[in-house]
Amino acid sequence: MSAGARSHHRIAGLASFAGTTIEWYDFFLYGTAAALVFNRLFFPEMDPLSGLFAAFATYAVGFVGRPLGGMIFGHYGDRIGRKAMLIITLLLMGVPTIAIGLLPTYEHIGYWAAALLALLRFLQGVAVGGEWGGAVLMAVEHAPEGRKGFYGSLPQTGVGAGLVLSSLAMAAVSQLPEEDLLSWGWRLPFLASVVLLGVGWLIRARVPESPEFERLKTAAAPVKAPLAVVLREHRRGVLTLIGARMAENAWFYLSATFALAYATGQLGLPRDQVLSAITAGALLSLLTMPLAGWLSDRIGQKRLYLIGVLLLALYVAPFFQLLGSRDMDLVWLALVLALGVVFPLMYAPESLLFARQFPAEVRYSGISLGVQVAGVLGGGLAPMIATALLKANEGQPTYVVFYLLGLALIAFVSASCMRGDDPA
Repeated sequence: MSAGARSHHRIAGLASFAGTTIEWYDFFLYGTAAALVFNRLFFPEMDPLSGLFAAFATYAVGFVGRPLGGMIFGHYGDRIGRKAMLIITLLLMGVPTIAIGLLPTYEHIGYWAAALLALLRFLQGVAVGGEWGGAVLMAVEHAPEGRKGFYGSLPQTGVGAGLVLSSLAMAAVSQLPEEDLLSWGWRLPFLASVVLLGVGWLIRARVPESPEFERLKTAAAPVKAPLAVVLREHRRGVLTLIGARMAENAWFYLSATFALAYATGQLGLPRDQVLSAITAGALLSLLTMPLAGWLSDRIGQKRLYLIGVLLLALYVAPFFQLLGSRDMDLVWLALVLALGVVFPLMYAPESLLFARQFPAEVRYSGISLGVQVAGVLGGGLAPMIATALLKANEGQPTYVVFYLLGLALIAFVSASCMRGDDPA
């Protein structure tokens, strides 16, 4: 490999990591705020649990926008190129995030505030829906053979970094007196996104286009309707991807968002301690995610993913038992293991495993559609479903455990039916 090629795949890996970090900071910030303050700011006339459900409903709107973003940006990513889509999605994420920081609350404009919040959240969802596929493909398609799993894990690592930044930002403003937090403090982390937006733009502008896409352009004309080709010729790839992805996605959002609301609201645990535990788990994932990517290059992405799903199934019940102990040491252990160990074993190999289900000329459209539909069914609805199940069982998480076990079974069967570890 030439020095120039080595430089390009490293730049692509850095750009995928940095850009994904920034975009997920914006996306996770909303989830943390929804768990902590949005029910009181935008739905103050509801009882606490109903207000939390309504806040998670606006949170879920972002996931509804993700398939649309995946279809739009997947289409143009397969026809025009990966790089341009990544820059556009960065802007589409950053601007609504800053706007949320300037949004009037229920106190000023009534339920129009919630409507505007939902609209901005929808735009965030469109951006994330288009961003993920481009970021992982830039990393995987630039990477050398034998290291594609590792480089594919770098944009996945950016998710943990984004969660760390958003958790630290909300933890910092949570130290404010309650009145200051609810009046202006919650806005600061959203407004800070303007700095990250500028940094992300500078980094992503430097990365060259995917070499696989450049080869496709010289070999043949781009596919005119890549999504139609995916739906006509690669339905199995889409369906198995959706089934495999739902459990991992639900697990992450229940660990990072629902668990925060459950531990602080239902169990009465200190907000700053729970946020710190979530942050510690995300920090650990900055090490374990690329480590899992490296491991996937040695044992295979499909095999590692199946190991991760089995570990999830074994850990679900102990996770809620540890939270329910109300012992902060055990709560820390529960959240750190959930986000720093169980999650990376599934998430790190996804980039390359999912990319292998589709040929390069329709790959952006294929993985974006499957991943983002799974995001709605798994991640977007998970906090709402878990909250409803918790309410139905009088605050006990037993139904939530069964819900996650069911998703784990679907994921194991789906991943078992996927194409294996042949070179991409």
